[in-house]
Amino acid sequence: MGSILLDFFVYLVMILVLLACLAPFIYMIAVSLSDANAIINNEVKFIPKGINLDAYKQIFSYPNFLRAYGNTIFYTTIGTSISLILTTLFAYPLSKPFLRGQEIAMKVVIFSMFFSGGLIPNYLLISKLGLTGTRWAMLLPFAINQFNLIILISFLKTIPAEMEEAALIDGLGYFGILYKIVIPLSKAALATVGLYTAVFFWNDWFNGLIYLNTKQFPVMLFLRNIVNGTSMLGDAAGSADKATIGISIKSAVIIISTLPIIILYPFLQKYFVKGLTVGSVKG
Repeated sequence: MGSILLDFFVYLVMILVLLACLAPFIYMIAVSLSDANAIINNEVKFIPKGINLDAYKQIFSYPNFLRAYGNTIFYTTIGTSISLILTTLFAYPLSKPFLRGQEIAMKVVIFSMFFSGGLIPNYLLISKLGLTGTRWAMLLPFAINQFNLIILISFLKTIPAEMEEAALIDGLGYFGILYKIVIPLSKAALATVGLYTAVFFWNDWFNGLIYLNTKQFPVMLFLRNIVNGTSMLGDAAGSADKATIGISIKSAVIIISTLPIIILYPFLQKYFVKGLTVGSVKG
């Protein structure tokens, strides 16, 4: 009886948390699809009132949004690819306890995870390297994340050393072992790290504000400008209520900008969970 009550309580809490997470998203969808009069009269709850696609048409009519969306796709795909390659190349040797200097390198990684140079030193460094105003300013400085690196190192340590020893006896080098043995066995961990990295690049707007030009802005920075009222989207509304049009457009931009990463997660969920659990247990 006690286990049944516990299961009921656990499922109840999960359902409530799920509803709390879904409610804002569903409300945004309803607002973005609702008629202006329904929004003014506060008639929109979780179901659209008077289906209206003007907000989406307005957004896609602005070339800046499409350009920003393309920039974000570029930063996410290229940035995630670079990050996975460099993180793997860094994590593989650090997963070997016999490597000379491995402990010192790990301590440096952990130290840099808690203590950074700060905003101004980082900006001066990137500026000195000539990366400001280029797309590389969004890619190279964030190519290796310490937390993701530690996750991958923990996972690689679970791979039996006997497999690599047998490959070495057969004449396979370390790069061959990494490519033909380690990477295929690490799909779960790589999917986890890749998802974390993709979400970071997709949501990043602050670094774009600091380092990039207007034409290079990501979509999240475009969204931030709309939310803060710095965009002039409402000017195209004519005699309609600009505040109402603004709310509808803000909701539509939020849906458009977050939907791809939400769609991506279910396909990587099994790898995501496995990468976290397997990489945390040695054995």
